[in-house]
Amino acid sequence: MHPIERLRAVARAGRQEPTVLARDAASALATFAAEPAALVTACRRLVDRQPTCGPVWWVAARVLAAADPAREAWQAGHDLATDATVSVLAGALPDDATVVVFAWPEQVAEALLRRGDVGSLIVDSLGEGGDLALWLRRSGSDAEVVPESGVAAAVAAADLVVLEAVALGPDGFLATSGSAGAAAVARRLGRPVWVVAGEGRALPEALWRALVARLDGLGAAWDRAEELVPLAWVDSVVGPTGTVAPSEVAATCPPAPELERRLPGG
Repeated sequence: MHPIERLRAVARAGRQEPTVLARDAASALATFAAEPAALVTACRRLVDRQPTCGPVWWVAARVLAAADPAREAWQAGHDLATDATVSVLAGALPDDATVVVFAWPEQVAEALLRRGDVGSLIVDSLGEGGDLALWLRRSGSDAEVVPESGVAAAVAAADLVVLEAVALGPDGFLATSGSAGAAAVARRLGRPVWVVAGEGRALPEALWRALVARLDGLGAAWDRAEELVPLAWVDSVVGPTGTVAPSEVAATCPPAPELERRLPGG
């Protein structure tokens, strides 16, 4: 596939797993490494078209700041492929716990599959909960689908709420719609809230602000697939290096001023 066509394919992709989308982005950006101006435009086009995908921002920022953009793009793809977050989460989940999750979270779902003994109440956000429940049941896990109207009851019945961030910043994170309500109820009921933020999802403040600024262009907040959740409502953040307090999360990409503004007409 021609580099331009590969870039367009990533930019136009619908809702996909963030890690898969970012690895495709890294591969596409590597082909622009010899043309600095084209590379900047390509990076900005990607984040304009995939504004909610933290790992795409993370890849673009790393490539733009690198002395060797092609090498950095391939290294970013490798880092995403070898992300240890699923293993960390699988090891951290309490034995025989019941957890609330939303839709089909990429990394949380894999951790639940690995554990087997952890039950899940899957909120059917985006119409994906039933498919995840079936997938987990086939592996022997206890999984039940919860309608969106039953979020509060599910949180009350669970031991833990586990949310997955598609992007995370210093004071909040972006997660599947309905996550904020679950976190708010959990705090009221004294249930712990974890947010899973795999490789590439924690962004420096300037990039996080640029991402949040683009949300206004995605329509009314109640119609979006993802919503903002205050980080203050979270007890722990699970990432590739372990489980830490929200205040201890550190971004693993540099700032990239080139990404802080949109392309003309974007």
